[in-house]
Amino acid sequence: MLLPPANWLPQAPLELLQLDWLTNAGIEVAILRLDRIDPLISGNKWFKLVEHLKAADRAGAQGIISLGGAHSNHLHALAAAGKRLGFETVGLLRGHPQQTPTVEDLQAFGMQLHWLGYGGYRARHEPGFWEPWQAQFPNLHAVPEGGGGLAGALGCKVLKQQVSSQLSTLGWSDYHGWWLACGTGTTLAGLVLAEAGAHPVYGALAVPEDHGVAPQVAAIMQEAGVAAAGYERLDASRGGFAKVDEQLLEFIEITERGSGIPLEPLYTGKALLALKERIEAGGFESDTRLIFVHTGGLQGRRGFISCS
Repeated sequence: MLLPPANWLPQAPLELLQLDWLTNAGIEVAILRLDRIDPLISGNKWFKLVEHLKAADRAGAQGIISLGGAHSNHLHALAAAGKRLGFETVGLLRGHPQQTPTVEDLQAFGMQLHWLGYGGYRARHEPGFWEPWQAQFPNLHAVPEGGGGLAGALGCKVLKQQVSSQLSTLGWSDYHGWWLACGTGTTLAGLVLAEAGAHPVYGALAVPEDHGVAPQVAAIMQEAGVAAAGYERLDASRGGFAKVDEQLLEFIEITERGSGIPLEPLYTGKALLALKERIEAGGFESDTRLIFVHTGGLQGRRGFISCS
């Protein structure tokens, strides 16, 4: 059994974000604190895993095999879930063997690791990539990088319900859009599916456009049988995935000091800075109300000593 107890449905609190640049612009932002749902299975990663776990359970699988890097939030959440719920986990990692705080946790949680190198990892989208791994681990269910695909997106649809049920606590009757960081585009796709055009979804890309977010979102929409509309992608990668600069780190430090909300430099920090830049450029009118999704990933901060 790969599934958690039926009564374990993590609820993320919705809080107003109090920052001077929002007040000055007359814009309100509520932050959905997915970082607070669980100490280990944190952020949007759990929601992206739920439907994959259900599929694995239906198939009679004994565990999950998936992919990620040496700081992967997805693999960290997957390994933690495997340890807690008692199912086998195997991770296929980008690059060559190295010890990071994340890798140490994966090992402590009992995940079996296989390093693919960089060329081997780039082949993950090629036909036949999974065949040798499924032959080696026939009892495991394969999950795409980051918990992606339609199953991952469907698990994220519930986030709209969690926001809608809490709007009245903020004194809001409605909102004007979502803003969130994107690594694979799976959570963005889930919100687009949930909204069905009712509110726009803005995806701040933590990776450059050539990392394939657009075709991945389009593929999810096509599989779901709906038109890929109602969202916008914008480049927030600041030169590439995991590229961190002094302006970003300073912004995170000031924001954490002013709001009390922890951020990390790969996803949430970049997304919030991109929102600040959009607002200061006049991209949103006064009285706009936005939902900012804190996608978690705080365990990855440990790879950035200057940001810890």
